[in-house]
Amino acid sequence: MIDQYMILMIIKKIQELAATKAKVAGLEKAIASELNKELAALPGQFGFDDVKSFLKAVQAASKGKRAAGKKGKPAAGTKKRRARAVITDATRAQVKKLVEAGKTGAQIAKEVGISLPSVHNIKKALGLVQKK
Repeated sequence: MIDQYMILMIIKKIQELAATKAKVAGLEKAIASELNKELAALPGQFGFDDVKSFLKAVQAASKGKRAAGKKGKPAAGTKKRRARAVITDATRAQVKKLVEAGKTGAQIAKEVGISLPSVHNIKKALGLVQKK
C-alpha cells in the first residue's frame, strides 16, 4: 500500500518536472528571439543591402556557383574538387596498353580519366618506367 509520504514525494517530483519544463520553454523562447536577431543582421554583416540579394548569393554559393559578394568580389571557396579515381585491374591494363602504343603520360591520363601522378604510379608498379 502506498503511504502518504510516497504520494507527497511523487507530487513534489511532478511539480519539479513542471517547473523545469517551464524553464526550458522560457530558454527556448529566448534562444529563438536571439537567433532571429542574429539572422536579421547577417546581410549587413556580409555587405549586402537587403535580404533578397543576400539569399540569392547564399543560394548561388550552395549550388557551387560563383556569386558576387561584397563589392563585386567572387564568393570564396566555390571551386569543386575532382572525384578520386578508382584504380582497377582494367585501368592498369588500359594504361599498359596505351604505354605500349607509345602514348605520353598526359595523353594516357586524359584518355583513361585519371591523374598524371596515377599514371606514373601505375607505370612504376608495372615496371614500365625506364631508369635514367
